[in-house]
Amino acid sequence: MRFSTICPKRRGLTSNADARYGILPKRELPAIVVPIRHPCLPAASALARSSPMSTSASAQLSEFDLIRRFFTRPVRKAALGVGDDCALIEGRPGHHLAISTDMLVSGRHFFPDVSPVALGHKALAVNLSDLAAMGAEPRAFTLALALPEAEPDWLAGLAEGMLALADAHGCELIGGDTTRGPLTLSLTVFGDVPLRTALRRDAARPGDDIWISGTLGDARLALGDCRGEWLLPEPEFSQVRPRMEMPTPRVALGLALRGVAHAALDISDGLIGDLGHILARSQVGALVDVDALPRSAVLASQPETLQRECVLAGGDDYELCFTAPAGNRDAIAAISERLALPLSRVGTITPEPGLRLVDREGNPTVYAGASFDHFASP
Repeated sequence: MRFSTICPKRRGLTSNADARYGILPKRELPAIVVPIRHPCLPAASALARSSPMSTSASAQLSEFDLIRRFFTRPVRKAALGVGDDCALIEGRPGHHLAISTDMLVSGRHFFPDVSPVALGHKALAVNLSDLAAMGAEPRAFTLALALPEAEPDWLAGLAEGMLALADAHGCELIGGDTTRGPLTLSLTVFGDVPLRTALRRDAARPGDDIWISGTLGDARLALGDCRGEWLLPEPEFSQVRPRMEMPTPRVALGLALRGVAHAALDISDGLIGDLGHILARSQVGALVDVDALPRSAVLASQPETLQRECVLAGGDDYELCFTAPAGNRDAIAAISERLALPLSRVGTITPEPGLRLVDREGNPTVYAGASFDHFASP
């Protein structure tokens, strides 16, 4: 699931969003949840006290514990149920239908004065990224939309951003629902994947290489600037801002990795947490070289501690992390060249459980941060 924000007004930047969508001057923006815990955020206990549903037990449940405890059941008709980027059910002959849902809530996943064009793009992009992680070809999607008001100009921008990306990937909008309420978007995507070719989280094998597409950390770097945690000069901020606001789903890469990679997922909550899902589902461990993690020139110019925070736990990257046999390195290099997309080998899957981090010299590295989790205690 994707948990990030889109940048509010900065250095005179303005938005055409209507005040009825909750736009506030930057100094009045409410506290919002971001992809990594930060001292400025209110404590979970303070939030819990304001909720009539909260109990001491529920406040301690993580997002993934909540799903496992209350909503994970054995599947009898589906080929794959809860726990991966997509569920898989029987589709057209010789294929599975891959299905995934993501929700974006104003003030939780994006700033209230987000550009509607950017929001429309990102709402679909994060869903298409799930299909990419499974090696599925986009087919269709539905949109459920709650709005405080039906403002034509704002809706035109939202549709523009969303449908331009949909057209680029041949993904048709086939239905949904609308209602009045706090600004919320919930999309469900559908895609086709040939039988026995889906890139599942439970398929990593000891000895596999670990690969990352593109670069990591720019979205977190831009978010920190928007929140006032640090200030990036221009043009650096403008270079990293699109990675946060309008990510690129790696659909073509996911399709190319069929039959080449073993396991895959998209990096949405931060590498160490997301890779941990592959390790848990595959019952393996990993050795990762933190200095080999790909980063942009802008991020590489920042202090090393900030670089590591962004690449290891920043989240909102929507790059693919995948594992593949060492014998497939040439095939992966060919895919990288054909797609003009850097693919970096950053580690190895090990039979021993757990994630171990080392530097370029092989020395153990300790990182105390954590990837994003909606309900984890601070």
